[in-house]
Amino acid sequence: MGKVDQNKQQKLEKLLESAQALFLSKGIADTSISEITSRAGVAKGTFYLYFKDKYSIRDHLISRSAKSLFISAHTALQHETQITDFEDKIIFITDHIVKELEKNRPLLRFVSKNLSWGLFRQLIDSNITDEGMTGQEIFDKVASECSVSLKDPEIMIFMIIELVNAATYSAIIGNGPVSLARLLPYLNDAIRAIIRNHME
Repeated sequence: MGKVDQNKQQKLEKLLESAQALFLSKGIADTSISEITSRAGVAKGTFYLYFKDKYSIRDHLISRSAKSLFISAHTALQHETQITDFEDKIIFITDHIVKELEKNRPLLRFVSKNLSWGLFRQLIDSNITDEGMTGQEIFDKVASECSVSLKDPEIMIFMIIELVNAATYSAIIGNGPVSLARLLPYLNDAIRAIIRNHME
């Protein structure tokens, strides 16, 4: 990477760090592009080289955060060689993500409030590993390793994401109706039921 490319990448990272800090502390509605660029130490025009508006940088940040959570969970799963059942692998991944979100409540607020199927679709379709695999390819690989055939896997993933997102937000941020520790076994049973409903 040349010096010009490095400079561009550094400016992009500064914008992303600035926007994330402001979105987490103030919220998107109360954050202006001027505040983002001022905090990042870049000209306002630089912002528009990368993003259309503050909602496009928000979408980028959510997608990046979701990818990071997914990659972390998948990497951790690779070290759990005793987990061979497909359901157990999906439960491991969702548990890992829930625990990470529990440790980072501002991130949970940010992602949960703004996650949409369109953004999750980007996560599934975009390259997220050095090997160039997409999120969908990783999911398909896990299913293939377990010799599992699924009907409408996209619907299954959507339902699991929506369930985990809503239940986790309610238990961690909303403090109810029960604690996360008490909720998790029920959540996992519901995820297993969704998976079984999509097994061929």
